[in-house]
Amino acid sequence: MTDPAPTPTVVIVHGAWTDASSFAEVQRLLSQEGYEVLAFANPLRSLAGDAAYLATFLRTHTNGPVVLVGHSYGGAVIGAAGLAATDVRALVYVNAFVPAEGESLLDLLNSVGPVDPAQLFDMVPYPGAPEGDVDLYIQRGPFEPAFATGLSEELQTEFYAKQRPITFAAVGAPAAPGQAWEQLPSWYVAGRVDGSIPLDLQLRMAKRAGATVTEVQAGHLSMVDHPREVADVIKEAARGTAQ
Repeated sequence: MTDPAPTPTVVIVHGAWTDASSFAEVQRLLSQEGYEVLAFANPLRSLAGDAAYLATFLRTHTNGPVVLVGHSYGGAVIGAAGLAATDVRALVYVNAFVPAEGESLLDLLNSVGPVDPAQLFDMVPYPGAPEGDVDLYIQRGPFEPAFATGLSEELQTEFYAKQRPITFAAVGAPAAPGQAWEQLPSWYVAGRVDGSIPLDLQLRMAKRAGATVTEVQAGHLSMVDHPREVADVIKEAARGTAQ
């Protein structure tokens, strides 16, 4: 009789303009069912640097199989880092970018319509920035329709107040060769009313990756208002690592 496969650790990689607290209810649900869940503090500084840091985190802070979960920009980070740690068995994308080699987040967004950063972001210089780089904060006007669609006014105010910025360089950086979704099984949670990543683009990226897709009636933060559905997809991916 063979021993059962070990339960994988779930590592959550948040995206821009939020932090790991956006997955708090998902983490609670998974922890209740016996999963070890770790939240990676995504620096949001550069795609290559953030991915390298995640790879180091996985090699030094996890043991055994891992399911990587990425939201929004976090999807680009797990795609870049997933093959650098040999114990990653599956990828879960939540309203996430899934770039192919050479594509940036801006490239993907512009493929479904022009994006004018000046209409969306307050641009704030930061110490030590490369010439021309800035931190991006979503402006108050577009925050709800673009980012916090469908959330209560109280939650919109909370997420707006505590948004963590991402650098302009990170959203414009091309994805490296050897994306993890090219080799690993993947799952995708798509928000039907996502104001940040249009549904058509989510589905196009998911199809290219060969991902198993679950659609939810949610905006960009589907893990906030549909945590059970997101947790169930993560569990499905975790079960798939044992097959």
